[in-house]
Amino acid sequence: MKIHVLPSGPIQTNGYLLTDPTLGEAVLVDAPGGIMTKIQPLLAKENCKLTELWLTHGHWDHMQDGAEVKKATGAVVRAHRADQALIETPEIMEGFMGQRMGLVGVKVDAWLEQGECFKALGREFEVRHVPGHCPGNILFYQPGGKAAFVGDALFNSGVGRWDLPGGSFELLERSIREQIYTLPDETIVFPGHGQRTTVGAEKETNPYVAATVS
Repeated sequence: MKIHVLPSGPIQTNGYLLTDPTLGEAVLVDAPGGIMTKIQPLLAKENCKLTELWLTHGHWDHMQDGAEVKKATGAVVRAHRADQALIETPEIMEGFMGQRMGLVGVKVDAWLEQGECFKALGREFEVRHVPGHCPGNILFYQPGGKAAFVGDALFNSGVGRWDLPGGSFELLERSIREQIYTLPDETIVFPGHGQRTTVGAEKETNPYVAATVS
């Protein structure tokens, strides 16, 4: 499985295109603005069809191109139901942001739950619910590749902001300890913004959430 890191949109949100040229299939994790122009040449080059779009959460910068991706590819959209309103009626976000952005909702085809496991690209993926930044933030963990796509829950030496509607630092802290820090230390963390890190590195050095309660 190849992992293409594609920062896109106004605030350079990471979209991740997972491809398997042998199978001829691809999955997109998050759909920031303008992502279609970046994934189309990669799909053509590797002769892959985009079959699924996974949204780590419903904030505008992660779903901005979702409707276009679905229309262009027919991809099955997966997300957590706690963010249904944000994903399918994103004008809600325009309301609390105080500006019109022309966001278009995308219909979710499959709602994912904590602990759910499913196959994609011939591999097993596990879903973990990590709220606190956003009610429906989830991560996608691929044990075989030792990779976790975590949305905006955890960053390299940082954590997601908790001051937006539905956010809570106490909940985010607990989610990180229980759902991310319990992954193997060597797991590569692919965040919604910035550079990758590892579970072990964040447990040792993250300035916001320590591995254990002091």
